[in-house]
Amino acid sequence: MNERERKRLSGVLIIHGFTANLESIRSLFEPLERLGLSLSAPLLRGHGGASPDDLRGVTWQDWLADTGDELKKIAGRGGDVVVIGHSMGALLALQLAKRHPDLVDSVVLATTPLRIDSLFGPHRPLHFLAPLVSRLFDRWNLITKFADPANSLIPDQYDWAPTRSILSMFELIGETERIMGRVQVPALLLHSRNDSMVRPESAEIVLRSIATPPEQKSISWFEKTDHQIFCDCERQRAIESVVSFVADRQAVDDRQLVQ
Repeated sequence: MNERERKRLSGVLIIHGFTANLESIRSLFEPLERLGLSLSAPLLRGHGGASPDDLRGVTWQDWLADTGDELKKIAGRGGDVVVIGHSMGALLALQLAKRHPDLVDSVVLATTPLRIDSLFGPHRPLHFLAPLVSRLFDRWNLITKFADPANSLIPDQYDWAPTRSILSMFELIGETERIMGRVQVPALLLHSRNDSMVRPESAEIVLRSIATPPEQKSISWFEKTDHQIFCDCERQRAIESVVSFVADRQAVDDRQLVQ
């Protein structure tokens, strides 16, 4: 999408991660609302319920549909949208940027899970066994770690997931890798070298793969925080990085409208 074709920003779409809920991204709400933009943060299908059983039968296509509907609602107010995604939400943000380049102004990709630490994940040594594991085990326990629990906002989220839901998330990783080269919007990546769930090389792969001009894409590295980047001990710097990026997109927008 050519910068000259951009419309005024109409809002921000924030997408949470797999098995998470709005608490994992809530720290972004107030700082972004101060910019005067509409904000939407949908609870993805199967998430935020009484039990992870709610995820059964839900696929990545359902999560993409949820976020696509919200994107169209915000853009329908007359402008482009900055899409912010955490973890699996970052994969969905990339999907939206590729599928709706006329609506997505730019993306913030926090801890994008292209290469996860689990040996059963895509491109990992035991990934070929993942379908078998899903048939042998109906559910898989999940552990959320924090670098500094005493200085963290610890969200209440699912501590296990149906294995078939995990396989669907793995499919989303593969599908996102396939389309990344057609993503051209400005992008800010956030990643921690201490992430125990997503390997740091993930951010480098995204940076190399998307077709965004080099001067419009960058990685902001964190040294201490674990995967929950908007809740852990360096959350304030992560929040400030996001707010600064969105404010800069507003400034670009305003300059173009007066030219």
